[in-house]
Amino acid sequence: MGITSFYFLCFFAAILIMYYIIPVRLQWGLLLLCSIAYYLLSGNGMLILYPIVSVSACYAGIRLLSVTPEKEGKRRRRILTMTVLANIGILVVLKYVNFGIYTIDGIAKLFGSSDELIGSVDFLIPLGVSFYTFSLLGYVVDVYYGIAKPQENYLKLMLYGMYFPAILSGPILKYREHGEQFFTAHRFDYRQVTRGLQRMLWGFFKKLVIAERLGALVDTVYGSYTEYSGAYIWFATVCYAFQLYTDFSGCMDIVLGMSESLGIVLPENFQTPFFAKSIAEYWRRWHITLGVWMKEYVFYPVLRSPFFTKLNKSWREKFGKKKGKQYATFAAMFLLWLTVGIWHGGDWKFVIGSGLLHWLYIVLEELLELPCGRFMKKYRINPSGRMVNALRILRTFLLVCIGDLFFRAASVEDAFAMLGRAVSVWNPEVLWNGALFELGLDWIEMGIALLALLLLYGVSLFQQKGSVRDRIAVRALPVRWLIWYALIFAVILLGCYGPGYSAGEFIYQGF
Repeated sequence: MGITSFYFLCFFAAILIMYYIIPVRLQWGLLLLCSIAYYLLSGNGMLILYPIVSVSACYAGIRLLSVTPEKEGKRRRRILTMTVLANIGILVVLKYVNFGIYTIDGIAKLFGSSDELIGSVDFLIPLGVSFYTFSLLGYVVDVYYGIAKPQENYLKLMLYGMYFPAILSGPILKYREHGEQFFTAHRFDYRQVTRGLQRMLWGFFKKLVIAERLGALVDTVYGSYTEYSGAYIWFATVCYAFQLYTDFSGCMDIVLGMSESLGIVLPENFQTPFFAKSIAEYWRRWHITLGVWMKEYVFYPVLRSPFFTKLNKSWREKFGKKKGKQYATFAAMFLLWLTVGIWHGGDWKFVIGSGLLHWLYIVLEELLELPCGRFMKKYRINPSGRMVNALRILRTFLLVCIGDLFFRAASVEDAFAMLGRAVSVWNPEVLWNGALFELGLDWIEMGIALLALLLLYGVSLFQQKGSVRDRIAVRALPVRWLIWYALIFAVILLGCYGPGYSAGEFIYQGF
């Protein structure tokens, strides 16, 4: 049951009404029942056993940690290790068994074997497995370090792990910051409910009017890339970057708006990432909760580990204090970005496109920062000037697009083949001779997409300065109504619902 479907809207409307009618002490119980119902209605109902097992393992770990004294450090570490391995084990089996098989076969073929050594193994993957696993594991680690209070109620922990809006595509939650509000009484607040519905509407616009429309064009080129080259591939890749952003951030708007209308504030996952001036800044604006989780639970522990402590000391002595520390940090970052890539999926195209390629970008940015600064100083170029910042934004966007090409391509081989076809042919005339209208969108559909993107750009500019909803809220009543009703009709009239579209699916729900 996709969250953009009519049935889901009816489902949520019923929840919203009951939520504020029933006694406030029962609200969290209603959310738990609805989360279970949503999971059962969203595919194979038996798959609910996976999140239940994960919640149960984490609950057992949390309870054991809460009764084990701090002085029994070894026992506490064993409890933590077993809990983490139980959850990661489920994740690895469900998402990465075939990845390991393909990798082993690929290595074998490098050494001359022409046979497939191991056959693939297929598993049904439960909804949001990476998101709820990371939210739960982060909580267990926080309890271990004493920075989060252990949850004694199993059903409340289940609600935290299986909260139905967030289980689809995140965001990844921190219990110490967001957990208790699931169980707090929330009384009806008209402003809060309407603001939540407004944000949901904006998410529907991004998903149905922009992402679904651009998806038709992207599928045409990426589905038969051997028929296209040069500007065709670059244009489709840029369109995919916007499709991916509007799809994922549109989903977040719906999820965060839905939660806001229930009185629950979830963490932001996007902050206008295409205005970033560097790849590092881009990742502080894109999928924010994943980046924060990876830094807290992967990067910093790796950097503080005995191995990297010794490596840091050794490289400082060998390369100097500053460079030695920088090189050790790069090595820890390599493991971080390898993990980020693997999180996105069990395929080397994700490891490269969402992981190692971005690690390379960031390393090069840091290494080139000093010589670039000297160059600009020598030629008296203002490093904070508008033109320089615009070029930085454009450079960052193009680098992201190359990563997105790997992300969207069917395989690593296809990605390199597409890159080769993109740079080997010079045909910019297809951008203005009407050839693009043969890629799945006619001139009317292309015009709608362009106007919608311009609106998105305008809203993003305002978001740099604060809340757009706050700006609209201070306008006269007729102006407010005109804006929101115009957006409603835009979604209804311009949204893509026809054959070939699957508006109920989001790109990131597969992760």
